[in-house]
This record gives sequence, C-alpha cells and structure tokens, in this order.
Amino acid sequence: MIGDVTEAKECRRNDPMDLFRSGQVVKICAPMVRYSKLAFRTLVRKYNCDLCYTPMIVAADFVRSAKARDSEFTTNKVGDRPLIVQFAAKEAQVLCDAARIVCPFADGIDLNCGCPQRWAMAEGYGACLINKPELVKDMVRHVRNQINNPKFSVSIKIRIHEDLKRTVDLCQKAEAAGVSWITVHGRSIEERHQPVHYDAIKTIKQSMSIPIVANGDIKTLKDAENVHQLTEADGKIEHTLFSKYKVARGLLANPAMFAGYEETPFKCIQDWVDIALEHGTPFTCFHHHLMYMMERITSKQEKKVFNVLSSTSAVLDYLNDHYGV
Repeated sequence: MIGDVTEAKECRRNDPMDLFRSGQVVKICAPMVRYSKLAFRTLVRKYNCDLCYTPMIVAADFVRSAKARDSEFTTNKVGDRPLIVQFAAKEAQVLCDAARIVCPFADGIDLNCGCPQRWAMAEGYGACLINKPELVKDMVRHVRNQINNPKFSVSIKIRIHEDLKRTVDLCQKAEAAGVSWITVHGRSIEERHQPVHYDAIKTIKQSMSIPIVANGDIKTLKDAENVHQLTEADGKIEHTLFSKYKVARGLLANPAMFAGYEETPFKCIQDWVDIALEHGTPFTCFHHHLMYMMERITSKQEKKVFNVLSSTSAVLDYLNDHYGV
C-alpha cells in the first residue's frame, strides 16, 4: 500500500541530489527482486545506508492495476526516505504516469536500462534500452516536463556497450534530457560473472558533469572504497544479481556493511527480527533474509537445521535457544 494523498503531504520531502553535493561517498541499497522492500530498507537505514531503491516495478502494470500498486510498492511516512522507485518501462507516457503516482510518496524514480534477464529484454525493458538512446532521452525528458517538482530526481541505470563510445553517447543524451544521475553497472549485456570493467565507469565519469554511481561486485565496505578510488564515481550501489539458484550477497549477507561491520552482528539480526515482525513480513522473506545474514556465522550443521525451519515461531525459538536473540 502507498497510503493516501493526505498522508503523503506529511511525508518528509528529500532532495536526493543533496547526498551527491555533500562531497561524501554515497552508500546505496540497490533494487533487489523480492528483497529491497520496506522492512529491509528500514533495517539497512539503521546501519548507515544513505539512499534506498525499491525492487524494479513494471510501470505499465503499476499504472493499470491497483492490486499491482498495493503489492509492489509499500512505504511509510516516517523513516523510509530518501527513496527511489525503480521502474521498467518502454513508453514515455506510461513512465510519466507511474512517476506521478509515486511522486507524493518518494523522492525520485529510476528507469531500469540494465536488467539482462530474458523476459525483460523480450518485453522491451531493461538492458535492451541501452541500444535505444533516443527513447531513453525521450522518457527522461517527459518525466522532467510533467513532474512539477524540481527536487524529484529522474535517474537511469545502465550496462555498458562493448564499444564504450556508444555508452558515453547514451549518457550524454540522457544528461541533455535532464537526468539527475546515472548508475553504471560495469558489464555488458552478455556478461554475468566476468570481472567488472571499472575502467569503463571511470571513462564515463570523466565524460559527464552529473553524478555517476559505480555498480557491480561491491560486497564489503572496503570493496566500496576501492571502487571509489578506481572509478572516481560519486556513489556506490550495492548490487545483487539473481539467477535461479545463485545470489551474489553483499548487503543481503551483511545489512550492517555500510556501518563498517565485516559480518552481520547479532544486534542486526535482532533488529531484523523486530522490524520484520512489526511489518508483518511474510515468513519466506523473513526466513530467507536470516539465512543470508547468518551464513557466515553458522556451521554447516546449524545451517541444515535452521534452513528447513518452517514457521516464524520455530525460527524465533531457534534464535533464542542458540544465540539469545
């Protein structure tokens, strides 16, 4: 649910660009399918996360269906700011309509031009948009022209071309249209687990006058610092790649990463339990987050027991009995 307009007027309005103007490295929780929802955003904000994204939402479904809006986008008027809503879209007016719906409840929208999944590409969403720079430019410009709030950010997330000149051209067209910042995942559409091309991100940064956010394989705070040095980027976005069975962990494994913890502290686990129960988080999501958080601090035998627990009460009993949580 996104509440009503009356509540929205009471929301604290943020300008995400203030984070980039601060001169500090911006620590960002990326859009993660199923996971970067309100409860998890609430948790990472307790541990020095500066800016959070929602999971990617298909704009056409969001505009067309109240049911989709209620299930895909949940926020509150206290604490969940600054917030960026990421959309998959391929039509300028549809993206504008979606942006207009969330504008009272969020601080900006992000157009996903980086998702390489087959379903997204087949539908004309995600990474295929990096080959349509004029369309991206048109979508950014339409949102800029139709959202009457100068503090509402419009950003895009992209992957790189093998010919980096094409990526620079795309970014410059988006900048001319009024994009606020660009997140660059330093891999091409075809690349999945290959090394990230941080040199490419640096080249893009040097070609632009807007903030560039580095993205890809940032799993620890030290990784973030190293990437900042390599790319000269303005922010770092902790990214999680999903396939059928594998998850690259990052913030999922350690939601306290941005506070300097090398592994999830027990206080963070307790915080997650409290937050998840308060928000009525479905059991599967509640349990999966704990599985990721506890992977580095539990033995193989403990995992076998914990990972097959099937109820919230069983999980709470296990945590209390074994860890005093």
